Amino acid sequence: MRKGTACGIVALALTVTGPAVGQERPTRELPVLVSADNVRHDRERSLVIASGNVEISQDARVLLADTVTLNQRTNVVTASGNVSLLEPTGEVYFADYVELQDGMKKGFLRNLRMLFPDESRLAANQASRIAGVRSEMKRAVFSPCKLCEDKPGRPPLWQIKAIKVVHDEKARNIEYYDAFLEMFGIPVAYTPYLSHPDPTVERRSGLLAPRLGSNSQLGFIVGTPYYIDIAPDKDATLEPILTGKQGPVFFGEYRQRLTDGEFEFSGSITKADRTDSTGMREEDQLRGHIRGRGRFDINDTWRWGFNVARASDDTYLQRYGFGFEDVLTTRAFMEGFRQRSYAAVNGYAFQGLRARDKSETTPLILPQIDYNFVSVPNRRGAYWTLDTNILSLSRDEGADSRRLSFKGGWHLSHTGKSGNVFNLSAVTQADLYFVNDVADPAGPDGSFDGVTGRIFPQLALDWRYPLVREIGGARYLVEPVAALIVGPNGGNPDDIPNEDSQAFEFDDADLFSLNRFPGLDRVDSGQRLDYGLITGLYDHRGRSLTAFLGQSFRFREDTDFAVGSGLRDRLSDFVGRVHLSPGRGLDLLYRFRFDKDGLEPRVNELTMAAGPPALRLNLDYIFIDETAGTAGFGDREEITVSARSQINEYWAARAYGRRDLTEGGATLSTGFGLIYEDECFFLSADIRRSFTRDREIEPSDTVLFRVVFKHLGEVRI
Repeated sequence: MRKGTACGIVALALTVTGPAVGQERPTRELPVLVSADNVRHDRERSLVIASGNVEISQDARVLLADTVTLNQRTNVVTASGNVSLLEPTGEVYFADYVELQDGMKKGFLRNLRMLFPDESRLAANQASRIAGVRSEMKRAVFSPCKLCEDKPGRPPLWQIKAIKVVHDEKARNIEYYDAFLEMFGIPVAYTPYLSHPDPTVERRSGLLAPRLGSNSQLGFIVGTPYYIDIAPDKDATLEPILTGKQGPVFFGEYRQRLTDGEFEFSGSITKADRTDSTGMREEDQLRGHIRGRGRFDINDTWRWGFNVARASDDTYLQRYGFGFEDVLTTRAFMEGFRQRSYAAVNGYAFQGLRARDKSETTPLILPQIDYNFVSVPNRRGAYWTLDTNILSLSRDEGADSRRLSFKGGWHLSHTGKSGNVFNLSAVTQADLYFVNDVADPAGPDGSFDGVTGRIFPQLALDWRYPLVREIGGARYLVEPVAALIVGPNGGNPDDIPNEDSQAFEFDDADLFSLNRFPGLDRVDSGQRLDYGLITGLYDHRGRSLTAFLGQSFRFREDTDFAVGSGLRDRLSDFVGRVHLSPGRGLDLLYRFRFDKDGLEPRVNELTMAAGPPALRLNLDYIFIDETAGTAGFGDREEITVSARSQINEYWAARAYGRRDLTEGGATLSTGFGLIYEDECFFLSADIRRSFTRDREIEPSDTVLFRVVFKHLGEVRI
């Protein structure tokens, strides 16, 4: 170490840690570390002068300057030339001239520039530091926006100028007196007083951005949310919402984390008019909703939780903008995971929100118990599986069902030397039912009450033979696949109710499944041969083109499948898919089901994403022939197109449209939006049109503006 530096450390330590003039008794302070190129001691004036790369640190504060002078009589430190003061909380002060005392916690700064940890900036002509936790500034300006690199003298996108600014580091708050909000250097708003948390604050109680809007049915809408920071592990939000044509709505949300989990609840309540399912208008009805979820760990194996979703009536959520679901599901559960097994106990309650839904026929499931086990494969690759299920389903009107189900299987996989892959499975499902009011033409009064069941074994052998060849640096795959599945006929007697296998859809994903019904109430009986061909082209850049085509052949017809399902006849419809991914600019997936006789399309699904960020297009198209869908709906054909354009680094535009393409169909919804976003400011403008009609829900237009000033908050109109 240079002699000058060493002397400086000793001199400054003696000076700063000694008692100040006028003190009655000395105070013990933290030691001071000093480094400088040169140190000079003026004994006549009791000054210690350090110059050249001066660095002084005390109590996690660091002062950097070209020249620092310490007055031994007054204990005042002055610094000039490239002065920087680094605070323990992360803020950095830059100034032309600084006077500090009391362990550098108190003093005066001239031409201050302050940098927060998130790169927000605050500048002032002069500032006073008080007790190391408070700064009072005159003629100050604050902005989180970055300056233009090419023209740093140009004003930022927005900034706040004030005659006086107070930064309370202990309360982590910034206050402005006689403040102007400027956009591009032009004043756009004035307030005599403004306060907001400083950039180090993550959350704090207070008013959030108001919500302003208009709706043709509700009139004007004004929401004023208030956020409550209860504790580090819990918070709440309360929001009264005023409407022009109906009464006020009160919305609330509560969230909390625990040592073993978390939970949250939200809900609303109002008193307003509504239209019931018969079209009758009811005035001043109590309406509202509640949602909640929770997850809690019991130990390393078990956890429990819940999901709650209920509404006072069918149209409340959609009318007030709280959701667009057709069915609300409430669930309570406990589940466990251990090695290769899984167990769960569930309870479900449903609320249908469609006009045809009736609460009397809506089922209640309590309980549903599942256990699934997969053994460790032996040295030959064989393993066992066991699936058990206990279900109790009841309703006020209609069939009740209690089910006990066991499904055990033995599986073996083998790969031959030539590349042939075989999988052999032997599975048996045993079901025992206790039922009431099940529709059965052979029963008395056309229904059945009592005990029923079945034992249903299946044997399956599937085979595949992947063939790969190099073509011009790319790999070409051809893979024939086939499966022979054998089981008894007639595994679905009329006295077994069908509760969990009604939503059936035959496609390429379930062609080779042992049971192509989605649940346990129906089994895929009989003998069949499934076959198909997989092809693919892959290159070293990750680009690919894959395709699949398959069909199923039954040894006898199966009336368990509905007419139009594609599986009722001995020879099924053709199912397949084509997936094209030539690079980041395009991703296309086409799935289909063609009639086996005339190759007419029964189901067409197309999903596409194309284009660079400058213009990214997304398309979703679906067509379902009336014979392939649920009876009574006719043909269904719909297309949704959306686009997003990243115009430049900050600006983007988006648009979407959804249309019913069936005969007599119409546009369902449209929208357009414009977005600006940078590090300190967000602006979006959206125009939406909905053509939905459902009892009291009428077509409506929505215009929404959202403006976010970093640290100041958000405004939505």
